[in-house]
Amino acid sequence: MTPAFRCSAASAELSEPLAGTASTVRAFLLVETAGPWGVDAVRDSRLPEDVKQRLGELERDHRVRPLLIRRHGRTRAGGGVRIFAGAVRDAHPWLETTELEDVRELLDLDLAAVGSGRRPGLVPHEGPLFLVCSHGRHDACCAERGRPLCAALARSAPEHAWEVSHIGGDRFAANLLVLPHGLYYGRLEPEDADEFARTHLDGELDLTHLRGRSAFSFSVQAAEIYLRRHTGELAVEPLHLVEHTKQGAETRAVFRVGEKDWEVRVHTDFGPPRRLTCRAPRESPALVHTLVDIRG
Repeated sequence: MTPAFRCSAASAELSEPLAGTASTVRAFLLVETAGPWGVDAVRDSRLPEDVKQRLGELERDHRVRPLLIRRHGRTRAGGGVRIFAGAVRDAHPWLETTELEDVRELLDLDLAAVGSGRRPGLVPHEGPLFLVCSHGRHDACCAERGRPLCAALARSAPEHAWEVSHIGGDRFAANLLVLPHGLYYGRLEPEDADEFARTHLDGELDLTHLRGRSAFSFSVQAAEIYLRRHTGELAVEPLHLVEHTKQGAETRAVFRVGEKDWEVRVHTDFGPPRRLTCRAPRESPALVHTLVDIRG
């Protein structure tokens, strides 16, 4: 019998670069929902219909990405519903949280403000969230690779680790999103969990697995990663983006590191068509970012 196609295995076999592949999202709303999660997590969830409608409005009208979260094993610490709201629009990302007795209380919160970077007035949340995509109904790779990683992180950093619904980039599973900084990681293995958690809790990035920072466009994500590899700058805070321009297929980004400005030029093009997800009905090309030059 022919083995089932797995997009993550195909991507890894091709050594597809991770840099510049993070979803471009600047505002998030996380809602604790133990499950099950269908193909479309919010639409197919057991949330009340008026809550589903509100989440859809937040994404469509205010660009706030709703994601469902749960503790590994679908356990819940209490009887309420934990939510987090956060924005990564600038150099000062933030995250707020509260626990609702009933998920319908979400309808009374000023969550549209999050889309424009304004705090909704919840409780400030300190420390990172490690959100591992385990959304198997969306893509098999997310379950097969994500759940073991989340189990490992639940042992390494139990207060920080959550499972999350689809965050994008199935072919890079196991995928992980770190909030509040909007950092997307890919191809993490369970054996990476201890070092990954320790590194991030110390305020540093894992450049080996970093896909990009969601506040930046794809090509600027890649430029930041290339510059960090060049300079060795690992602090989780974003580098100050002085300016960026695009001409044709080339992006020019200028970052300030300390007192020095660096110019990074990246060429972006489409690779050959192929199946990008396990469920994809047809082949599609993916963006490929190539470093042209770094000057400081």
